[in-house]
Amino acid sequence: MATDALLDLTGRVAIVTGGGTGIGAATARALARQGCDVVVAARTLPELERTASEVASETGRRCLPLRTDVKDEAQVVALVERTVAAFGRVDVLVNNAGGTRMGALADLPTRGWDAAFDLNVRAAYVATREVGPHMRAQGSGAIVNISSAAGVRGVKGGAHYASAKAALQMFTSVTAAEWGAHGVRCNCVAVGLVASERAVAAWEVAGIDPEEAVAANPMRRPGRPEEIANVVLFLASDAASYVNGQTIAADGGPPMAGIERT
Repeated sequence: MATDALLDLTGRVAIVTGGGTGIGAATARALARQGCDVVVAARTLPELERTASEVASETGRRCLPLRTDVKDEAQVVALVERTVAAFGRVDVLVNNAGGTRMGALADLPTRGWDAAFDLNVRAAYVATREVGPHMRAQGSGAIVNISSAAGVRGVKGGAHYASAKAALQMFTSVTAAEWGAHGVRCNCVAVGLVASERAVAAWEVAGIDPEEAVAANPMRRPGRPEEIANVVLFLASDAASYVNGQTIAADGGPPMAGIERT
């Protein structure tokens, strides 16, 4: 089958959490360009509405903005219910909402630890649980969880965040193992430093020099949201029909000591 056909998502419906900006917005665009109708969910309605309008205008696909706090279980349940009511099905779930406030372990309060897990793991669990019956009943579906390189290698100042992202990766593996026989695939993307709008603003506030931050990266630059979206598109499509339970790094490559110039 031709690659274009394998990436064709015409007739499918996707939910993208954290869909107003950055990786989420880029993912919504990538999926819609391949024929998918998309629901974008996040807390900030103006950003959602702007993204939904742009995606619909650029692609001709339907893009529904639904204000959702993914840390609120009832709102996530309503998100899936409203998606199915509007489109009749759900084929792709991208659990992209995530993040944290960094802080040293010695000073990390319990509420900070719990907040990281609520946003980065519990929210994905609830959304996955809710789309599960629909996907299993139709015998197909693709779930893509957005993790972080921190969940693979850790990050100082982010014990809570790294632990939550590592948990998300294991949740991915178990979901894939339990639901694969029903035609539902679940994979994960471990994202490195990405220059999204909010990330760049946060770097400025924190006084982080992007060039210094990527000095050990083999590609010597941060990633772009659309580069992560392309990986998500692959995992959501039939091109990845036998890829299941995997965590794929999209981080520019592993830092490595040795001779600087070869």
